[in-house]
Amino acid sequence: MIFLLLNVIIRILYFVFPQSLTRAQNFPEFNTSNWVFLIITPFFLIASNLLIHDYKKRRKGTQLMAFTVFLFSLYIITCGMYSSFIATSDPSNSLTLYLIALCLISAIVVFEYYETFILIIAMELFFTALLLYSQTSPTQMVYNQLISVILLSAFYLTSRYFFTYKANSYQQVLQIREKNEQIEKANVFKNQVLGMVAHDLRNPIASVESIAMIMELDEVTPDTQDNLDMIKASCAKARSIIDDLLEAARNENTVTIETERTEVNQLLKAAVSSWQSQGKLNANVVFTSGVNPAYALINKEKFFRVVDNLVSNAVKFSKDYDRVDVRLSKVENKIMIEVQDYGMGIPAEMLPDIFTRFTKAGRTGLRGEKSTGLGLSIVHQIVESHNGTIHVESTEGKGSVFVVKLPVG
Repeated sequence: MIFLLLNVIIRILYFVFPQSLTRAQNFPEFNTSNWVFLIITPFFLIASNLLIHDYKKRRKGTQLMAFTVFLFSLYIITCGMYSSFIATSDPSNSLTLYLIALCLISAIVVFEYYETFILIIAMELFFTALLLYSQTSPTQMVYNQLISVILLSAFYLTSRYFFTYKANSYQQVLQIREKNEQIEKANVFKNQVLGMVAHDLRNPIASVESIAMIMELDEVTPDTQDNLDMIKASCAKARSIIDDLLEAARNENTVTIETERTEVNQLLKAAVSSWQSQGKLNANVVFTSGVNPAYALINKEKFFRVVDNLVSNAVKFSKDYDRVDVRLSKVENKIMIEVQDYGMGIPAEMLPDIFTRFTKAGRTGLRGEKSTGLGLSIVHQIVESHNGTIHVESTEGKGSVFVVKLPVG
């Protein structure tokens, strides 16, 4: 396309400017060669587009494609060489176009060894034919042949260098693609195993919990009751871990989620109320809103889990009866939800990994609550699936604030 466009521009200049300015009459070969280029180049353009269309369907190269590329390369170098001969019968005095053609082809086109040798032999034969046609003297012929050998040697070395570079790059791409496929397969297998194991663990845990509840129906000693309470608490914690594992696997396998236009104030009030109604709540969870109504496209079940996880995290790292603020506001075209605590805060070195699963960012709470290392990663997945963002600001010893931003629905 570029070569064709250049020749079209030259042809337009022939028509626009007078011969007294272009002196075209002194270079009739330029006029002839320009017409030849204008006639031949469109055939290569049409052929290349047809072959590209064919490649997109097959996703596989053919010998016809390789032959077309080779033929076009020969055509471009020949055009550059012939233009140098037109400028002067002694091409050693005008090598610009020939050099440009050689450099372009060696850098852009990838040749096998045999293709490079065939191209060099063909160009040398054509160069010799042009020298004979121009009736160059023996001395000038020797000089020009020497220059041709130097140029074609440089072309060979440059072509092989770019071939090696592109081949290595292509091999790396293939290796990366293969590794990605292996990772995807391993990830799918991991999620299947994770979901299966987590699902199968529910039944034995439920059985243990049921037995503990049955034992409570009889008269038990205080020590036995304490042991039963520990069993039930352990079962509840185990269920929570299983829910996190299942949610993580589910979110990773879900590309899109079903959402509906939801009034966010009502959802947040329900989430906060569920915390306020707990008998053993160790913090004062308070909801405030600066915008009412506030609508967003939300999956209620999943987003309720987001708020619940953030509040749970805030309570876990707050002292008894500390305040936890849940705030709703609107910034431009975004709904902003903030969950802030005034507890122990997050060390600066942990902040980059806070939303990554199973990292050192998972910590034990102030009252000994264990961390699965999944809660915040699940929150991050759900928020992103809502086309939202989440970030955290924290100062160690002063508390943390998690900020969720969602598009207005």
